Amino acid sequence: MAKSSSKHSEEVNAPLAHGATVLPLVTIDDYNNELRDRNGFVGDNANKKTFQQKLDDWRKHVRKFGDDPIGEVATAKLSKKKIEALLKGDDMEAAALIMGAMEDFAQDFAEVIRKFLKDERWSKTERIVVGGGFRQSRFGELTIARTMVILKAAGINIEVVPIVHHPDEAGLIGSVHLMPPWMFKGYEAILAVDIGGTNVRAGIVKFGKEKTQDFADASVWESTIWRHADDEPSRSATIEKLGAMLEDLIEKARKSDLKLAPIIGIACPGIIKIDGSIERGGQNLPGGNWESDSFNLPAALMKAIPEIGDHSTFVMMHNDAVVQGLSQIAFMNDVSKWAVLTIGTGLGNAHFTNREGMKTR
Repeated sequence: MAKSSSKHSEEVNAPLAHGATVLPLVTIDDYNNELRDRNGFVGDNANKKTFQQKLDDWRKHVRKFGDDPIGEVATAKLSKKKIEALLKGDDMEAAALIMGAMEDFAQDFAEVIRKFLKDERWSKTERIVVGGGFRQSRFGELTIARTMVILKAAGINIEVVPIVHHPDEAGLIGSVHLMPPWMFKGYEAILAVDIGGTNVRAGIVKFGKEKTQDFADASVWESTIWRHADDEPSRSATIEKLGAMLEDLIEKARKSDLKLAPIIGIACPGIIKIDGSIERGGQNLPGGNWESDSFNLPAALMKAIPEIGDHSTFVMMHNDAVVQGLSQIAFMNDVSKWAVLTIGTGLGNAHFTNREGMKTR
C-alpha cells in the first residue's frame, strides 16, 4: 500500500477541534499556564499595570526632591504615544524616568521568563516572541531587547524578540493555522475574530498570492474594532454586535469579489474545551458568564451567521495568546521549540513545538 505524503499525513493527524493541541504545523505544548510562586501568579509581574507601577514609583522618587518632569498627569493616563514622545524628547530627566521604568520592568520580565523556562513543558525553548499592546511601541521593543540581554548575561541563551505583525493583526492572522489548508481550497480569505477584555476585533485575513503551507504572506485585508469597555454590553448584546460586524465584512468581501471561505476563526481568552466552551479565564469578557455550561461561543456565532456565501458557517476557536503566536509560524522554521508571551492587561502565554517538516533541513 502506498504511503501518504508528509503533508497529507500532517493534515490527517491534526483533528478539527476547538482548543486543539495538535495543529497542522505545530503541537501546542502549553498555554494559559497559570504559573505561581509564593507571591501569586508569576505573570502578574509582567503586564501593562506592572510597567505603569514601575514608572509611577520613579516619579514618586523624583518628586521628593523637586518637580516631576512628566508633569501632573497620572501615570495610568499616559498613552503609549506620550511615553514614546518623552523617551525621544529633549527633556533628559523625563527620558531617564522612562528608561528607569524600562530597566526595572526588563529585570522582572527576565525573572518571569526564567520561571517559565523551569517548567518541563517549556524546556529547550529556543525563541520567545513577545506580543500584546506593550510590544507596539519603541519603549516596548527596547525593553524586550534589554530583557534578552539580561538573560544572556545570566547564561541563558535564548532569543526574546518582538512579534513580527502588529499585535492587533497577529490576533487575526493566526486563525489561518487553526484549520488544515485543504479547507481553504478555492477561497482567498477567511473571517477572523479576536475577543478581549477591552476590545473586539473582526477582520478578513487573505491567504496571500503564494498560499504556501505556512501562509507566510497572509495579511489583514479589512478589519473593524469595537471598544466594548466603553459600552459595558451584556453577553448577548456583544454577540449581536459581533454578528453585525461580521455581516459588514462579508458584504465588503462580496462587493470586492473576494472569495471568502465559510469559516470563522476565533481568538478568545481562557482555556478552550474541545466543544468550544470556555473552561476558565473568560472573567474579563463583556457581560460576564462566558464560562457558563449553557453558553457556547462558536454555537452562538454560527446561529448569528448561519451561512457565508452558499455554505453553512464553520467556526474554530482557540486561546488568544495561542492564535497570536500562530501568526509567527512562517518565521519559526529555523527553530524547533518556541513560545509566545503577550503583554497586555495580563500576560498571555503559549508554547509550541514545530511538527515534522517545519524545521529547515
